Amino acid sequence: MERRTGAHLLLAIVLAIGVGAARAAEPVLVVMDPASGLDRLTREQVINIFLGRFRRLPNAQAAVPIDRSRDEALMTDFYRLLVDKSPAEIRAYWARLVFSGKTEPPQKAHDLDDMIERLANTPGAVAYIRPDELSERLRVVLGLGLGLGPEPGR
Repeated sequence: MERRTGAHLLLAIVLAIGVGAARAAEPVLVVMDPASGLDRLTREQVINIFLGRFRRLPNAQAAVPIDRSRDEALMTDFYRLLVDKSPAEIRAYWARLVFSGKTEPPQKAHDLDDMIERLANTPGAVAYIRPDELSERLRVVLGLGLGLGPEPGR
């Protein structure tokens, strides 16, 4: 009986870990500096910007995507909602592109303040945040995972 209880406990732990790993992605906002001149980007445009396919924004400015390198949970949610890929898959994708010399990966911001500063000082910069990080210093150009019906392009 004790052996069976141990097996049940192990099974419960494995299931709990699996459920935690498969948690639903939290909403993410794609943002730019309010002075960017853009009010909205489509999901498809954001995919193309963050995967290095577009080098220019719709207003002809150079597109400069920015990842939050130290916030793995945010990065996981962003790429899961955007292209259904994990950060490891995205890093592998970029390793192939960089090796081929085709394009450069997104810039890395260390934290929210660094990201906001980069957005303010880099024309064409595009980044992502949690909804509770939104401030008047940022303009939302796309929302992901907000539960407002089907997302554009999906």
